[in-house]
Amino acid sequence: MTDPGPPKFRRRKAARPGEIVEAALAVFAEKGFAAARLDEIAARAGVSKGALYLYFATKEDLFRAVVEQAIAPNMQVVRAIIAAHPGPFPELLGLVAERISGLMDALPVGGVVKMVIGEAGNFPELARVWHERLVSQALGALTDAITAAQARGEVKPGDARTYALELISPLLVALIWRETFVPVGAAGFDLPAVARQHMATMLTGMATEPAAPG
Repeated sequence: MTDPGPPKFRRRKAARPGEIVEAALAVFAEKGFAAARLDEIAARAGVSKGALYLYFATKEDLFRAVVEQAIAPNMQVVRAIIAAHPGPFPELLGLVAERISGLMDALPVGGVVKMVIGEAGNFPELARVWHERLVSQALGALTDAITAAQARGEVKPGDARTYALELISPLLVALIWRETFVPVGAAGFDLPAVARQHMATMLTGMATEPAAPG
C-alpha cells in the first residue's frame, strides 16, 4: 500500500512560509515597499495576517526573506557557474549572460530592482540587503573571473571590478527600462538579445590581441 505521506494540513503548514515569500515578491514588485500591505500579501498567500506574523515580524523581515529565498539562490547558481568554469572567458560570459537574462525574465526582479532604487532613501535596509546578498556577490564573482582571465592572458590589463560593472550595467538599464517606460508605451528590449550583443561588444574591447604566428 502506498504511503500517503504526512497529513495534508501538515504539508500546508510547512509550505506557508514559501507561499508568503512568493506572494510578497509579487506585491513588492507591483506596489513597491512603502505601498505594500501585509494584509494583501497574506491574502495572496491564502493565510490570515495573524498567520503571516507567526513567520515574519516586520515587512523588512519579509523583504529579507524574499531576497534570501526567492532571488539569492539563483545568484548562487550563477556564482557556482563562474567558479567552476576555468575558461575560455568568452564562453563563460555567454553562460553568465544567458543565465542572468533568463532570471530577469522568469522572476519579477525588475520591479524589485526599481523598488530598491526608488525607496532606498527612506528604507536604507532594502539597499543594504540587496547589495550584500546580490549585487556584491555578482560583482565579486565576475571580478574574480576577469582577474583570472587577465592572468591567463585572455583579457587586457585594467581594473577588473570596473570591467565587471561595465558588463552588468546595460542589463540593469534594460531591466529598468522595461519596468519604467514599457508600461507607458515605449518599445521594450529583448533582454537575452541585449545580453548577447553587449557581451560580444565588450569582448571586442576587453580581449587581448591573439599572438602573431611565429
